[in-house]
Amino acid sequence: MKKKILVLSLAAMLAVSVTGCVKVVKIGDEGSLTGKVEFSASDSVSALWESAEKNIEEKAVELPAFLEEAGGDLKSLVDKYGKYSMGTSGSISYAVKGTGTVEEVDQEKKAGSMIVKLDGYDGPETIRLQIGSIYKGSSTRDTLDVISFGDFTNQEEWAAISQELHAMIDQNVVQPADPGSLQGKTIDFVGTFTADSDDELLVTPVKLEVK
Repeated sequence: MKKKILVLSLAAMLAVSVTGCVKVVKIGDEGSLTGKVEFSASDSVSALWESAEKNIEEKAVELPAFLEEAGGDLKSLVDKYGKYSMGTSGSISYAVKGTGTVEEVDQEKKAGSMIVKLDGYDGPETIRLQIGSIYKGSSTRDTLDVISFGDFTNQEEWAAISQELHAMIDQNVVQPADPGSLQGKTIDFVGTFTADSDDELLVTPVKLEVK
């Protein structure tokens, strides 16, 4: 029995001499030991916001010309202007820009919107800009070239990025423009939309200015 205790003691001493001292880390501070930082959608979006705006503005196509070229089939231009949500499949999103007159502002619903009559275009499509406070879809995230699903750990983080982008848009783009005061005014906008319907475009703005 004494021999067994002695062997265990020697093994323990050897383990300490090889591994060194044991560091106790508080729960929640594991990143200081592993190097893995806890995910924060807010921090991630704050860090990429400027590059995201620039990315969308650079790739945005003039909406009147886009609609004329599409000829009623918005998905037909995916290879030229669009981006799939899943690489080579999934929903199709576009970055667009335009100038137009705000014909209607609807803030009665939580997912508020305003209808814009485009300058230089008389087609049948309804152009509707989202003005919050709830924003539908994920076209802003899905249009971006500066991030991808593979940059994140799971679907929950990827969804949180879209939600945080919408929060950033509401705070920095939509609310400063005071959408309730825009009816009848001419605006410039840059934004994104998903080609869910050929009759109506639901655009999420990343730039919104009154002329």
